[in-house]
Amino acid sequence: MKAVCGTLLCIVIGVCALFFSEYIPIGAVVIAILLGMIVGNTIELGEIVTKGVTFSERHILSFAIALLGVDLNFVILRELGYKSILIIIAAMAVTIFSSIVFAKIFKFKKRFALLLGIGNGICGSSAIAATKQIIGANEEEVGLSIAIVNFLGTIGIFLLPFIGTVLLGFSEINSGILIGNTLAAVGQVIAAGFSVSEASGQTATIIKMVRILMISPVVFILILTFSRKFLKHGSGIKSNGIPLFIVGFILFSFIPNFELLPEVYIRTISKISRYALIVAMAGIGLKITIGSVLKNGKSALLIGGLIFLLQIVFSSSMIFLFWK
Repeated sequence: MKAVCGTLLCIVIGVCALFFSEYIPIGAVVIAILLGMIVGNTIELGEIVTKGVTFSERHILSFAIALLGVDLNFVILRELGYKSILIIIAAMAVTIFSSIVFAKIFKFKKRFALLLGIGNGICGSSAIAATKQIIGANEEEVGLSIAIVNFLGTIGIFLLPFIGTVLLGFSEINSGILIGNTLAAVGQVIAAGFSVSEASGQTATIIKMVRILMISPVVFILILTFSRKFLKHGSGIKSNGIPLFIVGFILFSFIPNFELLPEVYIRTISKISRYALIVAMAGIGLKITIGSVLKNGKSALLIGGLIFLLQIVFSSSMIFLFWK
């Protein structure tokens, strides 16, 4: 019962975020974080409210991540050749690894930079949320990472079609590969891809779907790699086995791929997952202080921007090598 007040506040913020997302093209997840930040830095939250906020950003988030598994459709892999899959995996690996390198160069928090790399490299908000516990990131790092990745992706909606078709002279298909392999959110990929052409949009969407499929192997690699060795100095990472929400994520991914439920139920579960994720992001936003944004925001944006730029350069180079 103590968690009710704070959870209700997160739900109200989530509903407001859904409403504003109809008019502001940055997505309900980011809006929920921003609204949470505004409320959290304007109103002093009491202990009862704080407990509910903590419940939302931890338990509701875990619930949302588990349900996200129903969005994974392995049939998509059949629609791509091996070269496309290889370039997706290579770009993802380079993006994530570059975040560690940039963190070292700029003396930035490695786990924070890693969230930026994972968000850019895989599927934005969902990937950041799914890996935050494994990495040991706090709420402020998660919130800022999601905001920055989505901000860069919004810029990319207009930038990537120009780079692909005008600057590099790519075909419609190759422009679709560049867009699908670079932008973080599905909505961003669809907007940018179909702004070029129907063929480009379809190609970009398929490429993006395969990137989303990569979240499962990346999670397992993170569990194995970062349990006790990486970021051990003050990282807060512990080896406690596979988190329960990851097990749930995998189990729910079986539902669409083995047709365990009718399509209408799968769509319903997917919607519940999206709404739960928005509520959890409101909780994360409520815990972000303006001081942390001023302290870490500029450096995080710089590193996120460099990661995004490297993504574009690497994917473009691979397209020149294998498709031109």
